[in-house]
Amino acid sequence: MFAVIKTGGKQYRVAAEETLTVEKLPGEAGDELTFDEVLLVGGDGEPKVGAPLVAGASVKATIVEHTRGRKIIVFKKRRRQNSRRKNGHRQDYTVVRITEIAANA
Repeated sequence: MFAVIKTGGKQYRVAAEETLTVEKLPGEAGDELTFDEVLLVGGDGEPKVGAPLVAGASVKATIVEHTRGRKIIVFKKRRRQNSRRKNGHRQDYTVVRITEIAANA
């Protein structure tokens, strides 16, 4: 069984016992999370597609750790103006393990 969930402005296809890296979520390592924005539930038989969400469906997950992505460099230069700007950025992420997909629709 699999589901498509929405979190952090993005959509992810998840299955049970899968590890997933998403935008930073509140909570500590070991905490339980519930994703209520389920867009699609599939697997056995006909898939259930929401309009926009599947009623009664939820995905439960456990926080594994909080981590950060690789550093990216933001460099802006205006030619012939002697103007340069250099910034760095590292995005915060949360690693979660999907424990259960409940499709009570």
